[in-house]
Amino acid sequence: MSDDAIVYVVDDDASVREATSSLIRSIGLEVAAFASADAFLAQPLTDRPSCLVLDVRLPGLSGLELQRELGVRERALPIVFITGHGDIPMSVRAMKAGAVEFLPKPFPDDELIAAIRASLQRDRDQRVHRVEMAELRRRYETLTAREREVVLPIARGMLNKQVAADLGISEITVKVHRRHVMQKLGARSLPELVRMVDKLGLGTQG
Repeated sequence: MSDDAIVYVVDDDASVREATSSLIRSIGLEVAAFASADAFLAQPLTDRPSCLVLDVRLPGLSGLELQRELGVRERALPIVFITGHGDIPMSVRAMKAGAVEFLPKPFPDDELIAAIRASLQRDRDQRVHRVEMAELRRRYETLTAREREVVLPIARGMLNKQVAADLGISEITVKVHRRHVMQKLGARSLPELVRMVDKLGLGTQG
């Protein structure tokens, strides 16, 4: 399977690191391997679909500490943890922090491959979501101050005359603003506008 993705492997055991890298290459994926969390953090991440196969116990920063550090740096990657020393509390902690899988060594090759594929798909989905959100925010920024006042009550289902009364403007003016809001945001229906408002987090405001 040919792919534009890259898989990062961080494991201090050279034999495990090489075996894991070879397995990943065998399914057509590029690999970048590191012996420590610090070595991984020193390298810039490529702007491609990617995931991290990460040992829990490492010299210096542990795998769980690296997971936390990536979150702090807003460089979140889907992570597949591998460990020869795992326990249930540790795995629960990793999964709660967003890990895709927690595999105890030794693990079947097909389990790691499945976890990597799931991780890469998650990263692709997240990338699409980020692009869509950036575009939606860009469109929202084109709204005038008055159009921003109108968008939330409209999305909440208020009638034009109710919005007009609340804002102290005419119903005709509300209709004009409403049309402009729909056009600028690219909303083809009221339910679609509601979804956009929810995505923007406007529904939680006053």
